Amino acid sequence: MFTIEILCVGNELLSGITLNTNAHWLAGRIARAGGTVGRVTVVGDDLGAISSAVKESLARKPDLLIVTGGLGATYDDMTLEGVAIALGKKIAIDERAVQMLKNSYARRHLHYRINKVRLKMATIPEGATPIENTVGSAPSVMIGNIFCLPGVPAEMKAVFESRILPLVKEGVGRFVSKEVNYYARGVSEAMIAPALARIVRANGSHEIYLKTHPKGYYKKTVPQIRVQLVCKGDDAGKVKQKLDKISAQLRREIKRLGGRIA
Repeated sequence: MFTIEILCVGNELLSGITLNTNAHWLAGRIARAGGTVGRVTVVGDDLGAISSAVKESLARKPDLLIVTGGLGATYDDMTLEGVAIALGKKIAIDERAVQMLKNSYARRHLHYRINKVRLKMATIPEGATPIENTVGSAPSVMIGNIFCLPGVPAEMKAVFESRILPLVKEGVGRFVSKEVNYYARGVSEAMIAPALARIVRANGSHEIYLKTHPKGYYKKTVPQIRVQLVCKGDDAGKVKQKLDKISAQLRREIKRLGGRIA
Protein backbone atom coordinates (compact mmCIF):
# COMPACT_ATOMS: atom_id res chain seq x y z
CA MET A 1 0.00 0.00 0.00
CA PHE A 2 1.41 3.38 -1.04
CA THR A 3 0.23 5.87 1.58
CA ILE A 4 0.14 9.64 1.25
CA GLU A 5 -0.80 12.31 3.76
CA ILE A 6 -2.01 15.79 2.82
CA LEU A 7 -1.40 18.86 4.95
CA CYS A 8 -3.24 22.03 3.92
CA VAL A 9 -2.11 25.34 5.41
CA GLY A 10 -4.15 28.53 5.61
CA ASN A 11 -6.36 30.48 7.98
CA GLU A 12 -8.82 30.92 5.14
CA LEU A 13 -9.46 27.16 5.13
CA LEU A 14 -10.38 27.19 8.82
CA SER A 15 -12.54 30.31 8.75
CA GLY A 16 -14.86 29.17 5.98
CA ILE A 17 -13.61 31.81 3.54
CA THR A 18 -12.09 29.27 1.15
CA LEU A 19 -13.37 25.78 0.35
CA ASN A 20 -10.57 23.20 0.53
CA THR A 21 -10.78 22.07 -3.08
CA ASN A 22 -7.07 21.20 -3.12
CA ALA A 23 -7.49 18.30 -0.70
CA HIS A 24 -10.55 17.05 -2.60
CA TRP A 25 -8.74 17.16 -5.95
CA LEU A 26 -5.54 15.57 -4.64
CA ALA A 27 -7.39 12.74 -2.90
CA GLY A 28 -9.26 11.94 -6.10
CA ARG A 29 -6.15 11.91 -8.28
CA ILE A 30 -4.24 9.79 -5.78
CA ALA A 31 -7.07 7.27 -5.41
CA ARG A 32 -7.44 6.89 -9.17
CA ALA A 33 -3.71 6.16 -9.39
CA GLY A 34 -4.03 3.45 -6.73
CA GLY A 35 -2.53 5.36 -3.83
CA THR A 36 -4.10 5.66 -0.40
CA VAL A 37 -4.66 8.98 1.36
CA GLY A 38 -4.13 8.14 5.01
CA ARG A 39 -5.05 11.52 6.42
CA VAL A 40 -5.90 15.10 5.49
CA THR A 41 -4.88 17.73 8.05
CA VAL A 42 -5.70 21.43 7.95
CA VAL A 43 -3.83 23.99 10.06
CA GLY A 44 -3.71 27.76 10.16
CA ASP A 45 -0.88 30.12 9.32
CA ASP A 46 1.04 29.45 12.50
CA LEU A 47 4.62 28.18 12.78
CA GLY A 48 3.90 25.97 15.77
CA ALA A 49 0.84 24.41 14.16
CA ILE A 50 2.65 23.77 10.88
CA SER A 51 5.78 22.26 12.43
CA SER A 52 3.73 20.09 14.83
CA ALA A 53 1.53 18.80 12.00
CA VAL A 54 4.58 17.92 9.90
CA LYS A 55 6.21 16.07 12.80
CA GLU A 56 3.01 14.17 13.56
CA SER A 57 2.60 13.17 9.94
CA LEU A 58 6.19 11.99 9.54
CA ALA A 59 5.84 9.93 12.73
CA ARG A 60 3.15 7.91 10.94
CA LYS A 61 5.69 7.19 8.17
CA PRO A 62 3.69 7.95 5.01
CA ASP A 63 5.41 7.31 1.70
CA LEU A 64 4.79 10.96 0.77
CA LEU A 65 3.63 14.08 2.59
CA ILE A 66 2.07 16.74 0.37
CA VAL A 67 1.80 20.21 1.89
CA THR A 68 -0.24 22.90 0.14
CA GLY A 69 -0.37 26.64 0.74
CA GLY A 70 1.79 29.21 2.49
CA LEU A 71 4.60 29.59 -0.07
CA GLY A 72 3.97 33.20 -1.05
CA ALA A 73 5.61 36.52 -0.24
CA THR A 74 3.30 37.80 2.50
CA TYR A 75 3.85 37.82 6.25
CA ASP A 76 1.47 34.91 6.84
CA ASP A 77 3.16 32.55 4.37
CA MET A 78 5.01 30.37 6.87
CA THR A 79 4.96 26.85 5.45
CA LEU A 80 8.62 26.47 4.51
CA GLU A 81 9.84 27.87 7.82
CA GLY A 82 7.43 25.56 9.65
CA VAL A 83 8.68 22.54 7.71
CA ALA A 84 12.29 23.55 8.41
CA ILE A 85 11.57 23.76 12.16
CA ALA A 86 9.98 20.30 12.07
CA LEU A 87 13.08 18.88 10.40
CA GLY A 88 15.56 20.76 12.57
CA LYS A 89 16.90 22.74 9.63
CA LYS A 90 17.55 26.39 8.85
CA ILE A 91 16.12 28.31 5.92
CA ALA A 92 18.24 30.19 3.42
CA ILE A 93 17.98 31.89 0.05
CA ASP A 94 18.45 29.32 -2.70
CA GLU A 95 19.93 30.68 -5.94
CA ARG A 96 18.12 28.05 -8.00
CA ALA A 97 14.84 29.26 -6.57
CA VAL A 98 15.82 32.87 -7.28
CA GLN A 99 16.42 31.99 -10.92
CA MET A 100 13.07 30.22 -11.04
CA LEU A 101 11.39 33.40 -9.83
CA LYS A 102 13.16 35.37 -12.56
CA ASN A 103 12.08 32.79 -15.13
CA SER A 104 8.46 32.99 -14.02
CA TYR A 105 8.40 36.77 -14.31
CA ALA A 106 10.12 36.75 -17.69
CA ARG A 107 7.74 34.12 -19.02
CA ARG A 108 4.77 36.31 -18.14
CA HIS A 109 6.49 39.55 -19.25
CA LEU A 110 6.43 40.96 -15.73
CA HIS A 111 9.23 43.42 -15.06
CA TYR A 112 9.46 42.84 -11.34
CA ARG A 113 12.60 43.50 -9.34
CA ILE A 114 13.73 40.63 -7.11
CA ASN A 115 13.54 42.60 -3.87
CA LYS A 116 13.57 41.45 -0.25
CA VAL A 117 9.83 40.71 -0.26
CA ARG A 118 10.01 38.47 -3.34
CA LEU A 119 13.17 36.77 -2.09
CA LYS A 120 10.99 35.29 0.65
CA MET A 121 9.61 32.92 -2.01
CA ALA A 122 13.16 31.71 -2.71
CA THR A 123 14.03 31.16 0.97
CA ILE A 124 13.74 27.43 1.53
CA PRO A 125 14.93 24.78 4.03
CA GLU A 126 18.58 23.86 3.70
CA GLY A 127 18.99 20.68 1.70
CA ALA A 128 15.70 21.17 -0.11
CA THR A 129 15.25 21.19 -3.88
CA PRO A 130 13.15 23.93 -5.50
CA ILE A 131 10.70 22.99 -8.26
CA GLU A 132 9.88 25.58 -10.89
CA ASN A 133 6.34 26.95 -10.87
CA THR A 134 5.29 26.91 -14.52
CA VAL A 135 1.94 28.59 -13.80
CA GLY A 136 2.67 31.15 -11.08
CA SER A 137 5.63 32.55 -9.16
CA ALA A 138 6.53 30.80 -5.91
CA PRO A 139 8.60 27.64 -6.50
CA SER A 140 7.46 24.40 -4.97
CA VAL A 141 9.91 22.61 -2.71
CA MET A 142 10.91 18.98 -2.24
CA ILE A 143 12.81 17.80 0.80
CA GLY A 144 13.04 14.08 1.40
CA ASN A 145 9.55 12.66 0.98
CA ILE A 146 7.90 16.04 1.60
CA PHE A 147 6.51 18.13 -1.26
CA CYS A 148 5.43 21.70 -0.52
CA LEU A 149 3.09 23.04 -3.21
CA PRO A 150 1.44 26.43 -3.76
CA GLY A 151 -2.10 26.87 -2.51
CA VAL A 152 -3.34 28.35 -5.78
CA PRO A 153 -5.16 25.37 -7.35
CA ALA A 154 -3.86 25.75 -10.91
CA GLU A 155 -0.27 25.98 -9.66
CA MET A 156 -0.69 23.07 -7.26
CA LYS A 157 -2.21 20.85 -9.95
CA ALA A 158 0.58 21.55 -12.44
CA VAL A 159 3.31 20.52 -9.99
CA PHE A 160 1.40 17.46 -8.80
CA GLU A 161 0.79 16.18 -12.33
CA SER A 162 4.38 16.68 -13.49
CA ARG A 163 6.40 15.73 -10.41
CA ILE A 164 4.34 13.82 -7.84
CA LEU A 165 1.86 11.71 -9.80
CA PRO A 166 4.68 9.76 -11.54
CA LEU A 167 6.10 8.91 -8.09
CA VAL A 168 2.69 7.73 -6.90
CA LYS A 169 2.27 5.50 -9.95
CA GLU A 170 5.78 4.11 -9.55
CA GLY A 171 5.19 3.41 -5.86
CA VAL A 172 1.83 1.75 -6.46
CA GLY A 173 2.95 -0.36 -9.42
CA ARG A 174 0.47 -2.09 -11.69
CA PHE A 175 -3.04 -0.94 -10.78
CA VAL A 176 -6.53 -1.50 -12.19
CA SER A 177 -9.78 -0.03 -10.88
CA LYS A 178 -13.33 -0.61 -12.10
CA GLU A 179 -16.50 0.98 -10.76
CA VAL A 180 -20.24 0.47 -11.01
CA ASN A 181 -23.12 2.34 -9.34
CA TYR A 182 -26.65 1.12 -8.63
CA TYR A 183 -29.52 3.48 -7.90
CA ALA A 184 -31.98 1.51 -5.77
CA ARG A 185 -35.50 2.50 -4.78
CA GLY A 186 -37.34 0.93 -1.85
CA VAL A 187 -34.17 0.05 0.08
CA SER A 188 -32.62 2.11 2.86
CA GLU A 189 -29.01 2.16 4.07
CA ALA A 190 -29.97 0.36 7.28
CA MET A 191 -31.77 -2.40 5.34
CA ILE A 192 -28.82 -3.24 3.10
CA ALA A 193 -26.02 -2.59 5.64
CA PRO A 194 -25.70 -6.23 6.89
CA ALA A 195 -25.31 -7.53 3.35
CA LEU A 196 -22.63 -4.96 2.53
CA ALA A 197 -20.71 -5.86 5.69
CA ARG A 198 -20.71 -9.54 4.67
CA ILE A 199 -19.44 -8.70 1.19
CA VAL A 200 -16.60 -6.53 2.51
CA ARG A 201 -15.56 -9.18 5.04
CA ALA A 202 -15.47 -11.81 2.30
CA ASN A 203 -13.39 -9.72 -0.11
CA GLY A 204 -11.23 -7.39 2.00
CA SER A 205 -11.47 -3.63 2.15
CA HIS A 206 -8.14 -3.27 0.30
CA GLU A 207 -9.66 -4.94 -2.78
CA ILE A 208 -13.09 -3.35 -2.85
CA TYR A 209 -14.74 -0.09 -1.85
CA LEU A 210 -18.44 -0.50 -1.15
CA LYS A 211 -20.44 2.52 -0.07
CA THR A 212 -24.07 3.59 0.12
CA HIS A 213 -25.17 7.18 -0.48
CA PRO A 214 -28.69 8.25 0.63
CA LYS A 215 -30.71 9.94 -2.13
CA GLY A 216 -33.76 11.06 -0.22
CA TYR A 217 -37.25 9.67 -0.75
CA TYR A 218 -39.38 8.95 -3.78
CA LYS A 219 -42.87 10.45 -3.31
CA LYS A 220 -41.80 11.33 0.26
CA THR A 221 -42.04 7.77 1.62
CA VAL A 222 -39.91 5.41 -0.50
CA PRO A 223 -36.17 5.49 0.37
CA GLN A 224 -33.63 5.82 -2.41
CA ILE A 225 -29.90 5.09 -2.28
CA ARG A 226 -26.89 4.88 -4.55
CA VAL A 227 -24.71 1.83 -4.01
CA GLN A 228 -21.16 2.45 -5.19
CA LEU A 229 -18.86 -0.50 -5.87
CA VAL A 230 -15.19 -0.12 -6.76
CA CYS A 231 -12.98 -3.15 -7.32
CA LYS A 232 -9.19 -2.80 -7.35
CA GLY A 233 -6.20 -4.97 -8.11
CA ASP A 234 -3.28 -5.57 -10.44
CA ASP A 235 -5.00 -7.91 -12.92
CA ALA A 236 -7.71 -6.46 -15.17
CA GLY A 237 -9.38 -9.83 -15.72
CA LYS A 238 -9.60 -10.68 -12.04
CA VAL A 239 -10.85 -7.19 -11.17
CA LYS A 240 -13.61 -7.45 -13.79
CA GLN A 241 -14.52 -10.94 -12.55
CA LYS A 242 -14.81 -9.69 -8.96
CA LEU A 243 -16.86 -6.68 -10.06
CA ASP A 244 -19.31 -8.91 -11.92
CA LYS A 245 -19.60 -11.35 -9.01
CA ILE A 246 -20.27 -8.69 -6.37
CA SER A 247 -22.58 -6.79 -8.71
CA ALA A 248 -24.72 -9.89 -9.02
CA GLN A 249 -24.79 -10.23 -5.22
CA LEU A 250 -25.89 -6.61 -4.86
CA ARG A 251 -28.68 -7.00 -7.39
CA ARG A 252 -29.94 -10.11 -5.58
CA GLU A 253 -29.86 -8.37 -2.20
CA ILE A 254 -31.75 -5.34 -3.47
CA LYS A 255 -34.42 -7.59 -4.96
CA ARG A 256 -34.59 -9.73 -1.80
CA LEU A 257 -35.18 -6.64 0.32
CA GLY A 258 -38.09 -5.59 -1.85
CA GLY A 259 -36.27 -2.86 -3.70
CA ARG A 260 -35.64 -2.31 -7.37
CA ILE A 261 -32.84 -0.77 -9.36
CA ALA A 262 -33.99 2.50 -10.92
